[in-house]
This record gives sequence, C-alpha cells and structure tokens, in this order.
Amino acid sequence: MVSGGSIAGLTIAYWLNQYGFEVTVIERSAGLRLGGQNIDVKGPAWEIIKKMGLAEKIRAANTTEVGIRFVDIQDKIVAEFPKENAISMTQEIEILRGDMVNILYDEVKHYTTFIFDDQIENIVDQEDGVNVIFNKRVEEKYDLVIIAEGIGSGTRHLVFGNEIKFKYLGLYSAYLTMEKTNTDSRWARWCNAVGAIVFLLRPDNYGKTRVSIFFRSPELGYEKLPIANQKELLIKKIRNVGWEAPRIVEALQQTADLYFERVSQVKAPHWYKGRVAMIGDAAYCVTPIAGKGTDLAVTGAYILAGELARSTHHDEGFKTYERFMRPYVTKMQKLPPGVPRLAYPDSKFGIAILNSFFALAGSRLAKSIVNIFSRNDKQHKQEVQLPDY
Repeated sequence: MVSGGSIAGLTIAYWLNQYGFEVTVIERSAGLRLGGQNIDVKGPAWEIIKKMGLAEKIRAANTTEVGIRFVDIQDKIVAEFPKENAISMTQEIEILRGDMVNILYDEVKHYTTFIFDDQIENIVDQEDGVNVIFNKRVEEKYDLVIIAEGIGSGTRHLVFGNEIKFKYLGLYSAYLTMEKTNTDSRWARWCNAVGAIVFLLRPDNYGKTRVSIFFRSPELGYEKLPIANQKELLIKKIRNVGWEAPRIVEALQQTADLYFERVSQVKAPHWYKGRVAMIGDAAYCVTPIAGKGTDLAVTGAYILAGELARSTHHDEGFKTYERFMRPYVTKMQKLPPGVPRLAYPDSKFGIAILNSFFALAGSRLAKSIVNIFSRNDKQHKQEVQLPDY
C-alpha cells in the first residue's frame, strides 16, 4: 500500500508495478489533488522521467514561462534571467504540479488499485504483514506500506510518532491562482516589499497567473488556522505594501484554492520501521527554497522501488534505499549562510541593497561568467549516480 497520491506516491506505484508488485494507492481527497504551483523537472528526476517514457508528455505540458524578472515596487525591471541562464529560477522543464500528477496517474491507473476519499487510521506492523485500519473501509493486510504524503503526514505520526523533527526556516508561504491581466506575461516576476514580504507571480499554460506570497515570521501556527482566518491574516499583511498587492488581495478574497504553510525542513532519524517506509516530503522535505523537492520525490521513489525489487528481504531493500538517499538529502538540505533571511529584507533600505545585488548579478558580464562556470561544472559533476535496476 502506498499512502499518498501525489508525485512521490504515483512514481513509486509506477516502478513497483514494473517489478511485479501489486500496488494499492490511498488518497484522502475525493480525487486527485491537482492544485499547486510550478515545479521543475531536472537532474535525476528528468533522467527517471525519461526512463518512464514520459519525457515528451512532461515537456508538452510546460508552463510557457521564459524566465524570471526581478522588479521593484513600481514594477520597474531590476534584472532579468531567461531560463537559459544558469542562475535563473526558471528551468528548462517547468510544469504545474497538478499537470505532472495527472500525467503520472494516467500512466499507472490501469494496473494500480486506487482508493479515494479515505485515509489510514491505524497501522499494526506484524512479522508477516501490516494490518491497515481505515477510516471508512474494512481492515486489510499488506506486505509493505509506503508513506508518500506531505510535510504534515498523519500516517507518518502513526508509525514514527514524535521522532520526526522540523527545522523551521523563519518563513510562511501561501499559494493561489488568479486571473491574468495585461501586466502579466510569459516572464515570472519577483518583487520584494517592505515587511520582509516577497511576491512571485508566474504564468501557467491555462491562461492564469500563479501567485506565491512569502513572508518572514516567528513560527506562530498560522498553517493551522481556518481558511477564512488565513485569508484575513494575509490580506492584513499585504494590503498596503504596494505593487500588485490590491489585485492579489482581491484574488485572495475570491479564491477557493489557497494553500498556506510554514516553510520547514523535515528531519527524520530514519525512514523506515518494520514493514513501513517513507519517501518524499514526509521523509525529507527540503522546502521550495532548495528547489529540489521534485528531484528528491522522484529519485527516492525510483531508488526504493528498485531496491525492494532486487532485495531478498524488505529490510535489506529499506536499508539500501536509505544508505543511498541519505547523503543526497543531507546535501540538498544545506542552505548557504543567511538564506533565506537575506532574500527577505524588512526595510526599504534593505530592499534597495538587495535590488542592487540583483542588478549586478543580471549584468551582461556577470551572466557570462556564471554561464561559463556552470557549463564547466555540469561537465564534471552529477548530483547522484542512478542505479540501473
């Protein structure tokens, strides 16, 4: 049983099916959760997608984003980085999270059992299998359970309890979708505002604009508030800071797809116990700041499935999976000094300094130097060597 019908869960369902496992995926939502923002598919994730034969489908669903522009509060361009630039936030393959979920689901739905609108209430791990108690269904027994849920995984808590720690990075994030206007284009726009606030507006391939709002704050449990209170808090926070804030406030008032969460890394001392293992954000969330969530979700799913397939015992497969993935995750969770604080200045003076830095980085000379070093680096280094199972 795989708990979680998002990218990690659907990817491991694909590979387990390839190796002859009988797979059931349970998703607590009534259907696929197709919301979410842009994700990039690169590095090891792209290599695995090509092994799955899905490269052209993923490429065809590209969000159309051509690069990112850093703008000031008057919407004047401070610097721009097309996606070909090595330090651009926009990658070659940008896809909406929901589109990738749909593509993966279409690939596995004919040979995978899906349970929607239910969730695991309890897990009894035994020597010969795992008894799974559901909220709505009758109890069933599985050989293995894979937890492929999000950062707030409830199933993880059933198995690992309070062993899991969170490293809060001092940020909250909110995501929503709004109507496109004439100020939007195929360029993403990043704007810093007073109060340690960042707005990020990105185009999608459906004629809409995807909105991200980030702000620095102590950890105050905002993610647990009812949606109405979250909207009220966000509106109060951004209403008078300028730029596109009035438009975003209006979108917040109308939206039904708001996602509001603290930005935290997941620190788990181990990723398996008995016949249960974890992959993706439930095991090792790196946060959007690292930009490696898709890489880790897809890679972890591929590695765990492959190791289970070639091991004589599940414990051996779990151990090898963790031994392989742990150094990669540790590396991806390391942040440069001052990140994310330096990117979220509180005052006008701090924003002016940051925008000056963006302008310098966006100069023709700086871009040329970065691209040269990046090309040389790519020729000599791969993030992780993928086994061929």
